[in-house]
Amino acid sequence: MKLPVVYKTAEEALSVVKSGHRVFVQGSAQTPLYLLRQLAKMAPVLRDVELTFITVQGDIELDKPEYADSFHINCMFVSNSVRQAVNEGRADFIPVFLSDIPDLFRREMKIDVALVQVSPPDIHGYCSLGVSVDIARSAVNTATHIIAQINPRVPRTHGDSLIHTKRFTSMVFQDEELPEVDYGAKVQEQDLKIGKIVAGMIEDGSTLQMGIGTIPDAVLRSLTNHKNLGVHTEMCSDGIIDLFDNDVINNSQKRIHPNKTVTGFAIGTRRLYDYVDDNPAFVFLDIDYVNDPHVIRRNPKVVAINSAIEVDITGQVCADSIGAIQYSGIGGQMDFMRGAALSEGGKPIIALTSRTAKGINRIVPFLKPGAGVVTTRGHIHYVVTEYGIAYLFGKNLRQRAKALINIAHPDDRESLERACFERFHAF
Repeated sequence: MKLPVVYKTAEEALSVVKSGHRVFVQGSAQTPLYLLRQLAKMAPVLRDVELTFITVQGDIELDKPEYADSFHINCMFVSNSVRQAVNEGRADFIPVFLSDIPDLFRREMKIDVALVQVSPPDIHGYCSLGVSVDIARSAVNTATHIIAQINPRVPRTHGDSLIHTKRFTSMVFQDEELPEVDYGAKVQEQDLKIGKIVAGMIEDGSTLQMGIGTIPDAVLRSLTNHKNLGVHTEMCSDGIIDLFDNDVINNSQKRIHPNKTVTGFAIGTRRLYDYVDDNPAFVFLDIDYVNDPHVIRRNPKVVAINSAIEVDITGQVCADSIGAIQYSGIGGQMDFMRGAALSEGGKPIIALTSRTAKGINRIVPFLKPGAGVVTTRGHIHYVVTEYGIAYLFGKNLRQRAKALINIAHPDDRESLERACFERFHAF
């Protein structure tokens, strides 16, 4: 028998938010934009409400200067929606490994209210956190109050995503489209070149982790002739669908969660959301498990594919800032770089174009002042550009510099060689 569902207005539901509260906001495609718009209307009666989250999508409204006295964003990843606020000093950024955030909620950051967007309840009263389980699972487990935006467009996913309606303080019904990102439409020729090089490094039976962006999508396009690939990743996008349909990805060789794709969240187009809806081949799990290097390493031949903003000639990887300008966050890059390095036959890969779209070189003598090192030179193994592969593990600084200069843009190599000579007195 289907349980009765009682919905409240957003105003009624959000009345539990008080001045001084810490409010968690579910992110990615599950960002509860309707609840955030309604919360903005309460600004006149609220002060110093802290909003915390990782990647959010769409116009969240509360990042605007006029709400600064009422709401303060304290995020753990800087997405496009809040980048300006962070870099203008109206919001703050917490550098933290994605895998550590659940512990942060349990030990350091008490959550007063969690705002989530979920699927309608099933006949047993269970809703799904949809395509953003990641840190949301731990947030709802620890929050004092949970306010759910019930949306029939949210896919019902398997894994750690289920939450019973009895856990909700209030439910608000709102039917609206989920945010979409089409990474495939943004892929450039240089990305495809890198994709082919990285695909050549991937053996049949490997387990893949793909970061965010166009290069991971380009890699997936180049894997059509591979066999028996698996996926254990913090996120996935549309690029995996065709590989699933053609049995390139079947997870048959994985040691943990065989025959299942493991992920923390998914972001892409409606095609992806429909594909994972009630699809038992996908399990969306708590990020402190998905991103645990000790879990990751248990699968054979883990290939971690992540990108960067710049890499210096010693192998330091800046992936979260442009100098002192905060661009993104630490995320799960180091979780998977380390997990892949420890995996039997694993390959941790940083893949980036040799220059930006504006022609700025990305293999540099020194990182820009203020740049954040996400992957240290002690953790780096492979760096790939459209000009080839640099293998750095076990290499000294001069050897690293030479290998990286060889895959830099040809027009940048002479200046890099001079910088190398000035620093190491030899080349």
